[in-house]
Amino acid sequence: MLFRSLGAAIEPTGSKVVAPADGEVSTIFDTRHAVGLTLDNGIELLVHIGMDTVELNGEGFQAFVNEGDKVRRGQTLITFDREFITSKGYSLLTPVIVSNSDDFAKVSTVAGKEVKELDNLLMVEKE
Repeated sequence: MLFRSLGAAIEPTGSKVVAPADGEVSTIFDTRHAVGLTLDNGIELLVHIGMDTVELNGEGFQAFVNEGDKVRRGQTLITFDREFITSKGYSLLTPVIVSNSDDFAKVSTVAGKEVKELDNLLMVEKE
């Protein structure tokens, strides 16, 4: 079986998710723990804050965007309460997934061990 890289996971040190590029909010979960974006370059991203955090039913998360909103690079999408989430026993490990990876030849991680806000995390190649 062959597996392709679909994205990366990060352990956030901050408490917000920002738009990595200009685009549109394709989905914002009612529980505010995840956001889907369609970027202007055609990449569809899913950012899922933490593991199993859907079980918090939105507690500890605040959304600043709605489905259909146009967003700009660096715009705050969601903030989250790190202490609350971890105190409930949830990991903050955050997958960043290219959900339309089949549209591209390659998706790979370009960041090192540490990533700062707006650093490139993934490289997506068309061919």
